[in-house]
Amino acid sequence: MRTVFALLVGINDYSALGRASLQGCVNDAAAAEHWLDAKVTEPVVRTLLDTDATVRAVTDGIRGHLGQAGRQDTALLWFSGHGTEFDATAEQLKVESTGRCQALVCADGPLPDKELGALLDEVAARGAHVVAVLDCCFSGGATRDAEGSARLLPPDPSWGALATARDVTGPSAVPGHVLLAASRLNQPAFEDWFDGRRHGVFTHALLGALGEQGGPELSYRRLMAAVQCRVQGSGDRQHPVLLPLEAGGPADRPFLGGAVRAPSPHLLRHGASGWEVDCGTVHGLRGGPDAGGTEFSVEPGPGSQDRHLLTAREVRVDRTLVEPSGWSPDPALSYPVTLAALALPPVSVLVEALERPAVADELTDSLRTARSPLLRLVDDPRDAPGTLLRVALDRAEARVEARVLFRDGSPAVPALPLAGSDDARRIVDCLVHLAGWHQLRDLANPDPSLGSHVRVEVTPWGGDGPIMPEGSGEIVCSYGRGPGGWQEPRVSVRIHNRSTGKALWCVLLNLTDSYASRSVLFPGAFIAPGGTGYALDGDPVHLSLPSTRPVRPGAYVRDWLKLIVAEGELNTVPFQFGPWDPTLPADRQAGRTADGVFRPLAPGGSRDMLPGCPAASPGRWAALTLPLRTVVPD
Repeated sequence: MRTVFALLVGINDYSALGRASLQGCVNDAAAAEHWLDAKVTEPVVRTLLDTDATVRAVTDGIRGHLGQAGRQDTALLWFSGHGTEFDATAEQLKVESTGRCQALVCADGPLPDKELGALLDEVAARGAHVVAVLDCCFSGGATRDAEGSARLLPPDPSWGALATARDVTGPSAVPGHVLLAASRLNQPAFEDWFDGRRHGVFTHALLGALGEQGGPELSYRRLMAAVQCRVQGSGDRQHPVLLPLEAGGPADRPFLGGAVRAPSPHLLRHGASGWEVDCGTVHGLRGGPDAGGTEFSVEPGPGSQDRHLLTAREVRVDRTLVEPSGWSPDPALSYPVTLAALALPPVSVLVEALERPAVADELTDSLRTARSPLLRLVDDPRDAPGTLLRVALDRAEARVEARVLFRDGSPAVPALPLAGSDDARRIVDCLVHLAGWHQLRDLANPDPSLGSHVRVEVTPWGGDGPIMPEGSGEIVCSYGRGPGGWQEPRVSVRIHNRSTGKALWCVLLNLTDSYASRSVLFPGAFIAPGGTGYALDGDPVHLSLPSTRPVRPGAYVRDWLKLIVAEGELNTVPFQFGPWDPTLPADRQAGRTADGVFRPLAPGGSRDMLPGCPAASPGRWAALTLPLRTVVPD
């Protein structure tokens, strides 16, 4: 029987080192343990918190506790705390190409990344599947900062010379463990407020992605692609990393080596509180005031096409209390159900009035008057779960400007004028547009089982193998030099239905960083079992910078390829909208999740149907996201 051994380390208290303490690391460890208890069969967990998490205790925990993991078992190290870096010596430069060395900071001092790697590889050498989740600064080197706080400590001279790769021996020069890191080796990692609690941005994104998409079919590579999208919702300051990246290697194994419970159909059953479905917030559903609109449909029985509806009345941690609509189920039976409508979380908006409170009040009144279910006003970023849009009001020469910013302060769109009610309404239109775009980009089904049957590949035009994502989860395509100057990359995009007996309906959306969504790549069709769908009917996809961005070294553009797959045809109208353009009339497409609920309903009539594919209902559905970056190399 496969067993998961977990060592969870969370350090807020760094007073023993006389250094700044953190607030979210212990919460990270508790949240990770909660996820393990909910998703893994009888995990063996040891937790080290604050002053108990010394270098010796962490080292002994890896060797002693994780070292119990044998063949077919999984060993998981989860570290949330400070990281540090220091100048490499002349000898260390041979193995540290950045000129800097990195280390975790335990309660009493540093644990160098190379020593940590060797410890983890010792456990892997015994046949265990070893995973390290590191939420601290510079963790992409194998190893956190606050408007979100950074989890970063400068080195202390009293630590002396730290061990290097030449001081530490391991069973193999090739890493035997999988690393999920909060940031690149030269970046800080941040913590911030989410749902009223302090957490690492990376930990919050990782557990969120696992809650919505986690299952034994979800590979590390696919998981980190989803994490990257979530982290970018907080800004662009840190980029999560996955190592190693080789195709067919550990990155393509299931998360935790397949120890997570296999997904199964959700069930309707009659419990002490009435009718309930065994799916709740721990599986990714929205709870509290955001739960309205969640619905389930009961799978039809043999010889029936009827799908009875269930409306959520309360979403709890492990289950959802529901009300049957128009029918009376038998309390002695259980019924398999699928998610028919998903309540999407509103985007939080914080208006920051620096010196213009009267103007801020006017904008706030416009937001309240709009009453958009896609937006939620907050007074404190700590009350803002998920995506936060900050509207900072500044004086620019003789006028007031509104700067729409992400959580970390990076701009979402160019500054907008605010000189009256018309401008205030335009800013509200902008916020609604951005909220709808983010809801679509982050859309995911808590039941990931259908998504495991489909794979999207991006292949260089004329090439054989697919382009593998970087450690951040992004696929990177580069301009090349040609006789006439820079030449845009051309690729082939393919959708593979790997199921053996079910045709699946797919639509591939292109979400751009100008906040547009289009389905021109693959507008929606059934793909036969074992078959392949080709974007643009097999023609090359040209990846180019928009005309407003000069093609010069360092320039780039981001896209997100969003695949939505279902057992039946979907209505794609809500997925279509143009970019945000302040010079054009406001884009208010009523069909675009205007009520904050995603309903994968089939349109009237059908096309591209294959035999045996009913059009009446989409049935089960899934949504996958593939981040793509097109760059002009330096």
